[in-house]
Amino acid sequence: MTTKLTIGLALGSGSSRGWAHIGILAALAERGIHPDVVCGTSIGALVGASYVAGNINKLEAWTRSLTRLETAKFFEINVSLRGFVDTERFSQFINEYVADDALRIDDVDKRFAAVATDLSTGREVWFTDGSMVEAVWASISLPGLFPAIRCNERWLVDGGLVNPVPVSVCRALGADVVIAVNLNGDIVGKHLKHTRPEPRREQSIGGRITDLVREYTDAFFPESRGSELPPGLFDAIASAINITQDRITRSRMAGDPPDFLLSPRLSHIGLLEFFRADEAIEEGRRCAEKIVPEIMRLLGSE
Repeated sequence: MTTKLTIGLALGSGSSRGWAHIGILAALAERGIHPDVVCGTSIGALVGASYVAGNINKLEAWTRSLTRLETAKFFEINVSLRGFVDTERFSQFINEYVADDALRIDDVDKRFAAVATDLSTGREVWFTDGSMVEAVWASISLPGLFPAIRCNERWLVDGGLVNPVPVSVCRALGADVVIAVNLNGDIVGKHLKHTRPEPRREQSIGGRITDLVREYTDAFFPESRGSELPPGLFDAIASAINITQDRITRSRMAGDPPDFLLSPRLSHIGLLEFFRADEAIEEGRRCAEKIVPEIMRLLGSE
């Protein structure tokens, strides 16, 4: 008698690069690989929650339609001291494409967990029951972009600060085989661009309006800076996050390696370039398709 193996999927953090998870899930599903345990950190928690809630196709369609300007609308230029993200608009997005406020983790037919960080102690916090939306909010609350989330008398922030690729959580929830997705394997320092910006020219009214739109979006998605100039605010934030998560991921996976590791090559996609979903999703799909035969062999042999 053969015993069915419990498959776990650990979806890592990586901000806009996280749309690659959508392509990975699609490639696995096409070969009949449906994880029993789904654990996510940050953007991995968001995509994972959408998947277990049955909304992943809606999420994919929305991400593929996202433009640079529409992405910028999720951020507030006149910021408060709590974060840059327009939380009201983001909340509407989560309710429509990820999970409804009423959905609880206990309600879905797969084991699910989201990882957050306790801001006071630095310990990781696992959401394995309770509100799905609350779990996602806590896991994605990247300091500087989102406000910290108050939950059970604790202030919680992004789980990528302590466990960027939650292999350990999959194991704890009973996974026999863990497929992990590391979005940070090739990114340290590579997103910084060193091309010179083109000089401004006299323009028509239409051209000046275009420049205003560009200045608005470039505040969040700077396309180029001179090599002699210091990095901009978001370049500096991105570099710090990339270095931290890369080092933590290496350390955590050395002690608790997954059975299969997917590392899509996404260094060309910036921290907040959510409008580049087509590229991220297709790279995720390509990466998964390379390793699917190995997964099938293991599952078949069992």
